[in-house]
Amino acid sequence: MKDDLPQLLPLMIDMEHKKVVIFGGGQVGERKATLFVKYAPTTLISRSFTSRIYDLGRQGLELIRVSTLSDNEIQDHINDAFIVIPATSDMELNIKISDLAHSNGCLVNSVDGPDDLAVPSIIKRGNITLAISTQGASPALSKFIRLKIEETIPDGAEFEEMVQLLKEMREILKTEVTNQKDRASILWEILEDEDVWKALGESYKVAFDIARKHMEVNLR
Repeated sequence: MKDDLPQLLPLMIDMEHKKVVIFGGGQVGERKATLFVKYAPTTLISRSFTSRIYDLGRQGLELIRVSTLSDNEIQDHINDAFIVIPATSDMELNIKISDLAHSNGCLVNSVDGPDDLAVPSIIKRGNITLAISTQGASPALSKFIRLKIEETIPDGAEFEEMVQLLKEMREILKTEVTNQKDRASILWEILEDEDVWKALGESYKVAFDIARKHMEVNLR
């Protein structure tokens, strides 16, 4: 079977100062805004807004109400945008927004089919972020996979604390273990140690002391 989907490269991007502009105040625009407003300065432009979008407006989402959108008005709205999302109910308008965004050098996330980028289904546990994508082919499957993975990764503190523990251990290992492969091996031993994981649920210090013994054993 021929795969005509674009080959999208998964990346983690700092969006703190990169503007996102969403056109459309319905359920699709609401879903996009709910995600992007957590990461980036986000503007939503529409004739009307859902109640949830109004809530997001009180949380930092910029709302712009319009009755019509000329080419010049669209251009003004996307002038300094990094990502543009045409999510209106008018396909012709979405295409026009997409074309103008591309001409302006913006990335486009299209709700009508694959474009420059696809928004993944996200699992976040502290500093751990997992992203699942079917490259826009089946958002439902992405959600299904996310729910399955969430069953195996509980929403507890252990994973976030493990990130911190490994970060601290890496810094110590850099000063005490010269060989990179040896450092990687020690960190992997810590990850596989059930006693470390059990201790994390009770005491970070106890877990750290158990983890440090892996390094001490390897240095003997």
